[in-house]
Amino acid sequence: MADETRLPSKRPVSALLAGPYGHPFHPILVTVPIGAWVTSLVFDIASHVVHRPEFLTHSSQWLIAVGVIGALLAATVGFLDLFAIPAGTPAFRTGLVHMTLNLLVTAAYVGNFLWRYGAHADGGGVGAGQLVLSALSVAALGVSGFLGGKLAYRYGVRVADERTQAEGFTPDPGRTSSRSTV
Repeated sequence: MADETRLPSKRPVSALLAGPYGHPFHPILVTVPIGAWVTSLVFDIASHVVHRPEFLTHSSQWLIAVGVIGALLAATVGFLDLFAIPAGTPAFRTGLVHMTLNLLVTAAYVGNFLWRYGAHADGGGVGAGQLVLSALSVAALGVSGFLGGKLAYRYGVRVADERTQAEGFTPDPGRTSSRSTV
């Protein structure tokens, strides 16, 4: 495939919104929902082994809300990154599956938050169904994260082109290697 076909996926649709060339915002923003949702699952599990689980169950519920807000922010710039990929390519198809999984996971967490909100209003804790929904959502999030990694690390979406990357591996003239051989 010609470099001209790949280059659009390296450049942002809007540098102001999606991040400048070689420094996309999407990968850093996804750490918020991933961290919040994984921690909420840990809190859910821990709430079943402690004597007074109220703090953990309430914290888990609000971590889910933080994750949903973070996911919406990450999705906004993720859409911009997706639109930079030429349609009909394996990278674009991978991006569509990645996006679909993330939207499904986010919808599941919105539902989980509302389910918990109603249960907590009645004084209930985290039920088995809510725990299972969180575990399945985190598993789907892991699959989606794998696909996101494939987009960045295998297909190079929104990272520097090969010529720019080569600059980091070109030896400085007149400088000798400081590596020792063993």
